[in-house]
Amino acid sequence: MTTGFLDVPWWGLVLYTLVVTHLTIIGVTVYLHRCQAHRALDLHPLISHFLRFWLWLTTGMETRQWVAVHRKHHAKVEGIEDPHSPQVYGIRKVLLEGAELYRIGAKDEDTLARYGHGCPEDWVERNVYGPHTSKGYLAMMAINIALFGPLGLTIWAVQMMWIPVFAAGVINGVGHYAGYRKFETADTSTNIVPWGTIIGGEELHNNHHAFASSAKFSVQWYEFDIGWMYISILQFLGLARVKKLPPRMVEVPGKGQPDADTLSAVLANRFHVMGQYARVVLLQVYRDEMKRMDGQKRAVMRKAKSLLGREESMLSDDARARLDTALAHSDTLARAYLFKQRLKAIWQERTASRERLLQALGEWCEEAEASGIAALQEFARRLPRYSVANA
Repeated sequence: MTTGFLDVPWWGLVLYTLVVTHLTIIGVTVYLHRCQAHRALDLHPLISHFLRFWLWLTTGMETRQWVAVHRKHHAKVEGIEDPHSPQVYGIRKVLLEGAELYRIGAKDEDTLARYGHGCPEDWVERNVYGPHTSKGYLAMMAINIALFGPLGLTIWAVQMMWIPVFAAGVINGVGHYAGYRKFETADTSTNIVPWGTIIGGEELHNNHHAFASSAKFSVQWYEFDIGWMYISILQFLGLARVKKLPPRMVEVPGKGQPDADTLSAVLANRFHVMGQYARVVLLQVYRDEMKRMDGQKRAVMRKAKSLLGREESMLSDDARARLDTALAHSDTLARAYLFKQRLKAIWQERTASRERLLQALGEWCEEAEASGIAALQEFARRLPRYSVANA
């Protein structure tokens, strides 16, 4: 029982709390993150402003500040300039003080100037949301107390903690500390679980770092992104326009040589390509080599199996040493691993022309086919058939 305008049972209070906190999460993931920070979709002005207003009421966050800090996180990920990396600050600090790290980052005028472009600068932002951030969540407190009496204060406290705990703490902390990795990105991002519901789909954090400009975070059939579900509904209603999705590849039968379409597919899907190379080539070569080795060498090789497909820049010194020792025991595996490094080097040539990149890809395929390594030869014959989906 309450003493406010609304007389609801305990379960009604719980339901209200879940609804309003979930709406805040949706505001963060759909409006702040996918729409504003990464420009992955456009929202109808009505939806955009409602979510901006709701975030002012429930978090007091300014769009430009949030966007700038997040973009800097992607630009400086895991480095000393990353505003909230657990690799820099420690998991405990990011979990417990993630919101404070955001506030520190938002006060940096250089960060705002460099990364905060393109955000709303209308009259409401300049005269209400910007200069009166605290009045929003104080208004939310008054609304809750008016609706539910003293219990409204408890609901408000939960609302105020929701983003600092789940977004600033869990996503920025656990999402770069524990979980599973579908893609070997050059950072420690992880997917916490494959079902993104509680935090609006942000649980699929490794997927997001692999395809940062995508409006959809799920990439596998078993993954669920509730934020994408809401975006799909808004798009169906004509209230949103999706601009970017994770790239997909198809295979064009009969192509024997890589062409410009192959290059586009490989560059856009490089994480898929490298994951496939690890599974189809490196693991197959590893299995074949293990059959030929004695007990001592097999023991050395086992310690390096999980490292073959890892992003090299993320290997510790100990992991790097274990991998080097294993490769020294197998010339065939070492050559297959070298081809992996050379393939990766093609898309790291940021200053090379597309003509030069296509030439390098063609040379890679020719040399891979001449390697004498069966799994590598098959991969090299298949690679030219890759094409951009719906091209």
